[in-house]
Amino acid sequence: MQGLHIEIVFGKDERIGPGKVRLLELIAEKGSITEAAQAMSMSYRKAWLLLDAIDKLFPAPLIEKRVGGHGKGGATLTPLGREVIRQYRAFEGKCQKALTSDYPVLTDVQPDLRD
Repeated sequence: MQGLHIEIVFGKDERIGPGKVRLLELIAEKGSITEAAQAMSMSYRKAWLLLDAIDKLFPAPLIEKRVGGHGKGGATLTPLGREVIRQYRAFEGKCQKALTSDYPVLTDVQPDLRD
C-alpha cells in the first residue's frame, strides 16, 4: 500500500501520528475508550497509555473522561481534541496533495511483483 505517514515529533519520545489521531477519532465516534481500543485491536491499557502521552503534549486535555459503572462511563473530545484532529488531518491532506502533484517520481513507483 502506498501512502503518506505523517508523524509530528515534539521531543525524544513525544509525538503524535496517525495511530493516536485515529484513536481520538474513534473516541469521538464511539464515546468510549474501551470501544475505541477494541476497534483498533488494542488493549484498554495501551489506549489509556497512549491517551496519557497525548495529554502531556498539549496545554489542556484532549478528552474528557466520565467515570462510572457499567454503561455509565465514557469519553468525549474536548474542543482542543477536536481541533488537534482537524489540524492534523488538514496538514495530512495538504501533504498528500503536494506529494501526488509535485513529486510524481515518488508516487509513481510500482511495487516489485517478482517476489
